[in-house]
This record gives sequence, structure tokens and C-alpha cells, in this order.
Amino acid sequence: MTDGNRRAVFRGRIITVAVETVSLPNGTRLEMEIVRHPGGAAVVALNEQGQVCLLYQYRHAVGGWLWELPAGKIEPGESPLETACHELEEEAGVHAGCWRELGSIVSSPGVFNERIHLFLATGLREVAHEAEIHEVFERHWVPFGEALAWARQGRIQDAKSVAALFRAREHVPPEFQNAG
Repeated sequence: MTDGNRRAVFRGRIITVAVETVSLPNGTRLEMEIVRHPGGAAVVALNEQGQVCLLYQYRHAVGGWLWELPAGKIEPGESPLETACHELEEEAGVHAGCWRELGSIVSSPGVFNERIHLFLATGLREVAHEAEIHEVFERHWVPFGEALAWARQGRIQDAKSVAALFRAREHVPPEFQNAG
């Protein structure tokens, strides 16, 4: 619980970093550095052939390329589903006719308040799309079972993508779950 003492030490385009005085449930009071983020949404887009869209995306913060699901930051006034819809169109080039919520995750709750909402999208149809200038990625359609195997083996290291793939598994037909 924050005791009302919050001092912003950095305000950026996406995040704010604050030092907050908090009281823990055990009565301990201390200062904590908290990174505040508006949250995001990630999508397991499953086509009729049982393939999911994975992005091979350059991420400077981790020093290279990662396999990820289409995802993005929630903009002010936008719902998680609205974020998922427009990110799916921008990054995967598809519109989904059917959406299923897969819950949410917190990425690093010791210092980061970001909550990422996970979705399964089906009933896909192609749409015109264009990635944002700051995004560098390759788009791939990978058999769902193979994507699960990549997540299990550590080839997919992005936490939101691993969690979403495994949560989607119970909603994906068994014939699509074997590695391709």
C-alpha cells in the first residue's frame, strides 16, 4: 500500500518511474522504485490451417531478435480488446471474427505494474496492414504444435507469448497441437 508519498524520477513516452513509500502487510515501511506502464494486449491468432502468427522481432533492450505474438501497448481510453484488434491488424495483417479472453499476466511484479491481457483470435481474414516505423519484424505463420514446442524448448523466450500459447492450448483442436 502506498502511503501517499510518490516521487516521479522519470517520465517517458511510455513509462513513469517513481520512488514510493509503502507499508507492507507485515508493517514494514520502505521506499520502492516502481515502473508504471499502461499495460498491453497479446494475441494468439490461429488460422484455419492450425497455424499461429509469430513475429521474429528485433528488441534492442535484450540485444537481438525474439519470437513473439502480435502485441502492443494499451493507449489511453482504449480497452485491452481494442488494443488486441488493432495490433493484430497492424502486425499480422488479419482481422479476427471470433475472440476469446485468456486472462492476463504481470511480467515483473516486484518493480513493474504492467498487466498484459491475452487473447485467442480465430475466424481470420486478411486486411491491409502496415507496421509502425519503430517496429522491425518478420511475420511467420507457424503450426500451433510447433509454436508450443518452441515455447516448451525455450526458443520462444518472450513471457507473454509463452503464457498465451499455453493458455490457448485448451481451446485449440487436438489435431493442431502436434508439433509440425
